[in-house]
Amino acid sequence: MIPLRDHNPSRGTPWVTWTLIALNVAIFASYAPLFADPRALMALLAQWGVVPAEVSSGAGLSGLVTSQFLHGGWLHLGFNMLFLWIFGDNMEEAWGHLPFLGFYLGCGAVSGLAQVAASPDSLVPMVGASGAIAGVLGGYVLLFPRARVDVLFIIVIFFKVVPMPAWLMLGIWFGLQLLGGVAADPDAGGVAYWAHAGGFVAGVALTMPLWLRRGGPAFWARTQGAPPHPEARYRRIRSHVPAAGRRRGPHASVAVRGPWG
Repeated sequence: MIPLRDHNPSRGTPWVTWTLIALNVAIFASYAPLFADPRALMALLAQWGVVPAEVSSGAGLSGLVTSQFLHGGWLHLGFNMLFLWIFGDNMEEAWGHLPFLGFYLGCGAVSGLAQVAASPDSLVPMVGASGAIAGVLGGYVLLFPRARVDVLFIIVIFFKVVPMPAWLMLGIWFGLQLLGGVAADPDAGGVAYWAHAGGFVAGVALTMPLWLRRGGPAFWARTQGAPPHPEARYRRIRSHVPAAGRRRGPHASVAVRGPWG
């Protein structure tokens, strides 16, 4: 389930969102050669990432911010930047440029603390913008629960683009993070599910005053949960899954290991 775009155009230029994307890509490119030297890579991630055992002892607190600009691979970076590209512009417009930057970094810091709480003695560094972006998703679903999002579903070699409301798509995503957090061992590395869940909850909580200033439930009633402006219209993408035909006759046949935030 991969979001491709939303139908919620922003009316201004999302300078902060674009700058965050550019910074993440540039920083990753600057240390990408270290993937050929796992020991040097791990030293870099331990220095600038969130090491739960250090944060638990009161050290390494700067990693709660610097870790948000490090990623464990191109795929990790790509998916994070895709989510930020789709949902960041609307949240930046809602907050304003500098307040949005504070919101983004604050959600990322809270997400790091959530991962520390889940595995306080772990020495595995956590890196990634996922927690901050999860906060963007939490705020988005509060302000625009019925904004349409085009989601790509891939089934083996077939694909289908399905428009669905933001509350459903992001609700499924959040549920998967909770399930992953319950099922996974936070000390074993891998995906930092609790960081994602913590960032999402932080995004909802921090956006709540903004939502209430807009009228809260009355804001939803005025817009039916949709964006308070005309939605973007795209040329419809048709994808066809061929039906299996029936033939008559006897010949018919029927990377660096770590919790990536």
